[in-house]
Amino acid sequence: MSTFFRKNLLPLATLIVIIIFFLAAAQGMNSQDFVITLLRGLSVGAVTFLVASGFSLIFGLLDVLNLAHGTLFMIGAYIGWTVFVRPDTFVDLLTPLALALSGFTLRDVYPLLSDRIRLSLSMKRILPWALILVSALLFILVLPRYPIAGWNLDNYAQSPVTYSYMADQGTRLPPPTVAFDQISPALAIGGLLLVSLLGSFGLSLFDQSARRSPQLTWRSYASFVILLFIGLITFIFNDALTNFLLGLNANWLFFIAVIVATLSGAGLGALMEMTLIRPLYSRPIYQLMLTIGLSAIGVQIVQAVWGRPEFIMPKPTLFNGSGASCPATNFSSWWQGNCSTILLLGGRVRVYNEILIPIIGVLVLIAVWILLQRTRLGMIIRAGVQDREMVEALGINVRRAFTIVFALGVGLATLGGALAAPSMGLSNAMGESLLLDALIALAIGGLTSYPGAALGSLLVGLIQQFMIQYGQIGISIPFTSLVLKPTPPIVPASTVLLMVIILLILPNGLLGKKE
Repeated sequence: MSTFFRKNLLPLATLIVIIIFFLAAAQGMNSQDFVITLLRGLSVGAVTFLVASGFSLIFGLLDVLNLAHGTLFMIGAYIGWTVFVRPDTFVDLLTPLALALSGFTLRDVYPLLSDRIRLSLSMKRILPWALILVSALLFILVLPRYPIAGWNLDNYAQSPVTYSYMADQGTRLPPPTVAFDQISPALAIGGLLLVSLLGSFGLSLFDQSARRSPQLTWRSYASFVILLFIGLITFIFNDALTNFLLGLNANWLFFIAVIVATLSGAGLGALMEMTLIRPLYSRPIYQLMLTIGLSAIGVQIVQAVWGRPEFIMPKPTLFNGSGASCPATNFSSWWQGNCSTILLLGGRVRVYNEILIPIIGVLVLIAVWILLQRTRLGMIIRAGVQDREMVEALGINVRRAFTIVFALGVGLATLGGALAAPSMGLSNAMGESLLLDALIALAIGGLTSYPGAALGSLLVGLIQQFMIQYGQIGISIPFTSLVLKPTPPIVPASTVLLMVIILLILPNGLLGKKE
């Protein structure tokens, strides 16, 4: 124990100073303001942690700087909104998405197939580009003709803003009806499946380091069959599934929206790693350029699909109640009235923002830590990072484990986006601001440290909320009658200042390890 304290004397001393600083800041507030500020700081810290933890996992274990992480957080929010507010659009998209992604699950089949292709060297260089070009042309030809219920960005009455407002008022606008009038169902399904197979095979030919599969098993085709089955089933039962979701309780629909956003992020992360990141593991500069480009593309896609205006995402009814019994005085009355706020020490606390989100943040922290430290997958991941060749010599597919890590990191970001959407609203810039906070949190806690991501996020959330609160009540200058009220620009500047001070004392962050 004494050895531990001697080795970590400086980080512990820094933490003690930070704690003393927050305790001193609390002395200028009454208990009501302090509790509310503390809970709001925990809420902001929890959302920041979901982004920072995914970034930290990807960089710490795979050594990949994913600068598209903030955009993926934003995409998670918009996906969650789509499932919650427009479930008919979500159901219509299931079939084309499942078919378009199915081919990418045959990653173990493509190396064996490419070995059987007997072409000249020049043709082997041309073939990947030709396959990708044909796939892209088919995609452009088929998808716009596939009937998908959506919205009209040029008509305010049918825009996402109106749909959000009406859903928040408890009323759903009737979804538009769509039909196959521009392409036959068989051509649409067959074309999307061909797009997936050609595009995924073409991209696989760029990965020259792919491990050859000497023997294929049923597992090599299982994911492909599952996605194909999902696509066909949702196509056949489209109307029934749409009506079921539209008639579902808002609480369950919100839960489904969060799950779908998280799984979509994990799937998107796996797709990014297998097709784009994997060939660039030894080229960090190319990784940065690629992820920056993906971030810009993601923002443009969101603007094209959902528009530029900001809009809200309704809270589930469990956290959106109002009336004579609200605000709730205890958790029993909250449960009965589904109140959006509850009284703590005389102050109103938003149940969804300040109670639910911090609880989910803690649960995610514990779950991912258990996954990395107490499971076989976590052991494989940590061993693969240390000595990839040795682990592969034991017959373990390390590349698949790395894909899971990337998928997990992106899934955490989209989970954060779906959870944050009802509290902070949806906008095209929400990802950039969260990514900046997450990077500051990682610099404070330690860039490759998972516990450091949690600690840094907590400090970022607390210092921001304390600054916002003091901007309202002011800071009394000792021995004078002056009261200083921090202006809004000081809120982000305060986290940067804390980061600079900590990095000057501890260049690796509070919990970072020396390289």
